[in-house]
Amino acid sequence: MIRRGRKEGWLKLPTSALPAWSAMNNITYNGVKIGHLPGYEDRGSTVIAARYLNGGEEAPLIHVSRDMVLSLELVHDHAKSDQDFREVIAALGEFGRTSRGAILTFILMQAFTACPMPSKKRGVTHPFSEYIKFLPEELLPTFWSESERALLIGTTLRPALEAKMKSLYREFDLLRASTKQISWCRDLWWDEIEGLIDYDDWKQCDAMYRSRALEFPGIGDSMVAGIDMANHASGEMTGALYETDSNGDAILLLLDQKHIGPGDEVTITYGDKKGACEMLFSYGFIEDSMTSAREMFLDLEIPDDDPLKRAKNAIATTAPGFRLYEDHNATSWESDYVWLICVNEEDGLRFQIVQSIDGDQELQISWQGKEIDDIQLLRPQLLEDARWDIFQLRAVTVIQSRVESQLLSLSETDDKAISTTYGENTSIRPKAYSDALKLRSLERKLLEQAYENFEQQVSLKKVNFYSPILFTNISHLQHVKDQETKGTRKIFPEIEGSYMPAILDGVFAACPATFR
Repeated sequence: MIRRGRKEGWLKLPTSALPAWSAMNNITYNGVKIGHLPGYEDRGSTVIAARYLNGGEEAPLIHVSRDMVLSLELVHDHAKSDQDFREVIAALGEFGRTSRGAILTFILMQAFTACPMPSKKRGVTHPFSEYIKFLPEELLPTFWSESERALLIGTTLRPALEAKMKSLYREFDLLRASTKQISWCRDLWWDEIEGLIDYDDWKQCDAMYRSRALEFPGIGDSMVAGIDMANHASGEMTGALYETDSNGDAILLLLDQKHIGPGDEVTITYGDKKGACEMLFSYGFIEDSMTSAREMFLDLEIPDDDPLKRAKNAIATTAPGFRLYEDHNATSWESDYVWLICVNEEDGLRFQIVQSIDGDQELQISWQGKEIDDIQLLRPQLLEDARWDIFQLRAVTVIQSRVESQLLSLSETDDKAISTTYGENTSIRPKAYSDALKLRSLERKLLEQAYENFEQQVSLKKVNFYSPILFTNISHLQHVKDQETKGTRKIFPEIEGSYMPAILDGVFAACPATFR
């Protein structure tokens, strides 16, 4: 329905009509306009300076009254005056009470009210039914062809996209199953011949919301007409920020140090720390200036031969993986889940079935006899253990192995992805091809850097652990270091030779005073 409406014109308006619509709905512009930036028309509409803007001297560039901020609050208010929509939201149960469920369903309902096909109209028109006509069709990866998605094999976006597609279909299936009980929905939405709504419509609503949702203080995740037209630029390229004023209205403010000339773009940041994968996943592009993937999430799995695997999976309340990210000139990681892999019963990890106050049985986890209420508290317990260095070495080894397997998966599919034919007479669009290859390149760079960093960390931890055993005194250590530097001796053959002199330097600090 939505795709058809844009094609036939009843769900599409030119941005030249936006000022009149804005004036009718308490949205004001100060020194800016919405339009296409010359030379970048493929990026859709954006916020453009209509005159010289001087940082520190400007009133809000865009002011949107709170009743035009598409939030959970607005949806609830609209449902009070729209019986048909209220029926739909109520049928969705808990999902209809979430911001995402309520807002996506509202967008779908407004697109439906704009549709000229039904002979008997349903729903109450809201000003947002006109606003969605100004929104472009987003080319998010959820709309990529199977051939385009194949270009992502080996990247972290591939599993994330697969999970998202399954999640979207579950939501759509819930919508269909729940609203089939409503007679008019059954006839107008789901009839096998004349039904107007299909899975693609739900994906369209998701794309509108996901690519434009902004988190406003005191309001939450919202779509804000006008302000959500602003494009992203990170770091020094960001020109403005969005905020709420004392009345709860949404405003766009020029940054104090910024000076923007007429015809130049006024940008906001969608998040300076967001990685290449998240940018492409949520917004459909990777910033031109991005030279690193910044961060990625890699999954982890408890080994099948772990006798406590079932219990660990049952107790785990955190994401089964780790976040890998750039940390200045190195790479770091964070994970609560990895510690479940690194310790076991012989270390002091225990599971037992206990009876709760209401009589139900539940699984309880403890470390060295001390109950742990949340899996996030396991690491602090390990940190206080005398064997922390051993646990840490295990964790880094697990992380490094996972980084290596991801890098191998990416490398094995590189040639096929690069040599893929795209463009005219293919199912692969040039933009999807270039975005996929850029993501592959950025993620490979971060993975290679991470693997090298972890190799040094593992090597250093091994030397620190074994040095008191292998070296009788500090003069012996110096002698070994000299031999390693000259290449005449190899104490740790598994450690890359170029790392060894620097690693042995660290052993001086690692050795206890008695050893010296």
